Amino acid sequence: MNKQKLAAKIWESANKMRSKIEANEYKDYILGFIFYKFLSDQEERFLLQREYRPEDIRDYVNEDDPETVKMVQDNLGYFIAYKDMFSTWLDMGSDFTVDNVRTALSSFTRLISPSHKMVFDKIFNILETGLSKLGENTKSQTKAVRDLIQLIKDIPMDGKQDYDVLGFIYEYLIGQFAANAGKKAGEFYTPHEVSQLMSEIIAHYLRGREEISIYDPTSGSGSLLINIGHAAAKYMKDPNKIRYYAQELKQNTYNLTRMNLVMRGILPDNIIARNGDTLEEDWPYFDESDPTGTYDPLYVDAVVSNPPYSQQWDPEGKENDPRYSRFGLAPKSKADYAFLLHDLYHLKPDGMMNIVLPHGVLFRGGEEGTIRKNLVEFNHIDAIIGLPANIFFGTGIPTIIMVLRQKRENTDVLIVDASKGFTKEGKNNRLRASDIRRMVDTVVNRRDVPHYARKVSREEIRANDYNLNIPRYVDSSEPAESWDIYATMFGGIPENELAVLQPYWDTFPTLKEDLFVSSQGYFRLKNPDIRKAVEDNLDVRGFQEKYTQNFSDFPKYLYHTLIEDMDKITIVQMEEEATQELFQHFSTVSLLDPYEAYELFHNQYGRIAGELELLQGEGLKAANKVDPHMVVKKKNGKDVEVQEGWQGHVLSFDLVQKTCLKEQLEDLQNKQNRLQEIPEEIQSQLDEMTEDEKESIAPALNDNGDAFVVKNIPALCRELEKDREENQSVLTVLQQVESLDKEEKSLKRAVKEGEEKLVELTREKIQSLTPEEIRQLLDLQWIRPIADQLAQMPVALLDTLIRKLQDLSKKYAETLDDVEQDIQQTEQELNRMLGELTGPEMDLKGIAELQKLLGGK
Repeated sequence: MNKQKLAAKIWESANKMRSKIEANEYKDYILGFIFYKFLSDQEERFLLQREYRPEDIRDYVNEDDPETVKMVQDNLGYFIAYKDMFSTWLDMGSDFTVDNVRTALSSFTRLISPSHKMVFDKIFNILETGLSKLGENTKSQTKAVRDLIQLIKDIPMDGKQDYDVLGFIYEYLIGQFAANAGKKAGEFYTPHEVSQLMSEIIAHYLRGREEISIYDPTSGSGSLLINIGHAAAKYMKDPNKIRYYAQELKQNTYNLTRMNLVMRGILPDNIIARNGDTLEEDWPYFDESDPTGTYDPLYVDAVVSNPPYSQQWDPEGKENDPRYSRFGLAPKSKADYAFLLHDLYHLKPDGMMNIVLPHGVLFRGGEEGTIRKNLVEFNHIDAIIGLPANIFFGTGIPTIIMVLRQKRENTDVLIVDASKGFTKEGKNNRLRASDIRRMVDTVVNRRDVPHYARKVSREEIRANDYNLNIPRYVDSSEPAESWDIYATMFGGIPENELAVLQPYWDTFPTLKEDLFVSSQGYFRLKNPDIRKAVEDNLDVRGFQEKYTQNFSDFPKYLYHTLIEDMDKITIVQMEEEATQELFQHFSTVSLLDPYEAYELFHNQYGRIAGELELLQGEGLKAANKVDPHMVVKKKNGKDVEVQEGWQGHVLSFDLVQKTCLKEQLEDLQNKQNRLQEIPEEIQSQLDEMTEDEKESIAPALNDNGDAFVVKNIPALCRELEKDREENQSVLTVLQQVESLDKEEKSLKRAVKEGEEKLVELTREKIQSLTPEEIRQLLDLQWIRPIADQLAQMPVALLDTLIRKLQDLSKKYAETLDDVEQDIQQTEQELNRMLGELTGPEMDLKGIAELQKLLGGK
């Protein structure tokens, strides 16, 4: 299965296995075992590449062979003996116990190479000390550990793309644990989308450099560092020229940082990680045993951080700290600017930093106001991006990303209000791919975008007393609805309200004239059928035709690159190339949003990428494979995984059936449709019976009286036959129901047999597909959905325009004069009806008075 399915399966199983253990705690166990498996598999692979045979590993890879131990340590930085390898645990079967793990972890710590202590020392401490929490005794702990290692044994770690697969699964699990960890999630996880946004901005700035250094002083799980490295590597010849610096306060989270970095294939020599309080224990870092050789003042190309928001700190005695001496000390109650100034201090002159902070840093006064003023006057703030609220786990407060540089040529500040760009996902908001792309493009190109982004001069910021609150500079609010008094009284649509649709009138020059007739600045519809008038307009038709023609070659481009040349492309780079091609096509298209098109493409490409990985790794023949379709069912009170049919390894069963087995599929669907009609026909027969007739057939109804118990019908018919003339209509109904029942039973058997037969035919068809047929089906599965969704964009655009025109038309369709006439007619009709009433004298006098109020006599 591809990495997405494998990650989801592991998470689902792990979540069940953790039982009553908190998600935040359980993550340390499963992620620790994944890391140990990685190190063990890496050592095995290393030895096999050095011409060790499996039996050599078994016989010689142990502590009694110092030559092997040193060779492995010198190359990998650690040593794991054969008896402690992950694969050995699997081979031990029932002989395996939790004590094997304890022994292995203790030995690992003892056999770390002295030169790699910073990377590996105490990395398994949390796992080692927490094993006892997995069960009440050795037996239950052994079962829990055995289940865990069985769960993760299928994660591949032995091929070219496996760092990506392993990293994806690790990141996926961390994200899932964060979603279940509440407020604790902020300690170790920055949502992937935010991390990606920050990474792309920095990677674009650093592109072209042969060597770079990046630093995260509050590193959490290390995802920010990894994403920057991944993004920057796209612009570098050698990804091993990236050096990663990390500092983290909490021990278990510090372990996550180191594990994550190592498992992404980053060379241990390029990982410099520290466990300590960033604000209290700053660099330069040096090892006390070798202060001269390890001294590192740390100035880097990029700093990225998501520090704890508004946390208390101790500024006492830090007046002369070079990090703060130029700008000021953050208040004791809020360390936000302390973290920012720490990050800025460690930047090289040509470096860039991104930091996530709460909105308050933009406008709070006091010491923070002084720091903010100095940052503006020293020209360090490059951009401010306002993010949507509720996108971080554990907090719903709105946040910003502040982009700073040591040296800048321009003096303005780009302010972006991206607070409205998100999608709702459960309790949280999530940035979409298009939201991220829009922000990145806006920042790197420093664009002014109405109601979204604006470059603000230093003079304007000074005039606002250095208040950087985003709404002061960018108004992203929706305009309030207004009502025109004249149009309300006399009808017609005001010209200024039609002017809001000016981009449409510019694109369709004749449409406004086709739709409206104007008089003194007010417009009335020529034709009440707005949709027909819009769709018949020549400019609108020309726009649609031009759009279709403009995009006619895009599916061909995708087919050639993704399918014909699939062996030649890099999946990540291909997405970027295709995105550039997509944006290029939109460069000559007005009105339509290219970022909306990008969102459609990106979502589909996510599926394509997983299947493309399988095809690149296994060859085109992977599309001929079928896999067991596994489902979870209850058995003896337990959830067990059982096979229920088959599914395509790459190709969708549904697609193959619709394309290659049309007749068989249609025949089955006809039977299924008929099967759904029968209960309705039975109910229809019941509905036509009288209550007495229903009473007479009560023995054929269940306790609720709403459905037939068919087995009683023959006996009931024989009873009713005794007085056939009186019961003829009831007998007719029962006979029809019995006939429908027989048909239903026959159809159920036929449908079941048909479904099984269709699955088998589909399996056989997939296995016998020719390479050309596979490519045709991949075209339908990958590219047709993209082409179809892009083709719908002009349709959706026109639907939006038509809806706006209809709303404007309805808004002023009924004038106050119309309302007044309706009121008068209603009063007159009521008056007439009152005049026709008869009754007691006093009541009639009261009605007469009411008639006077209604304008009557």
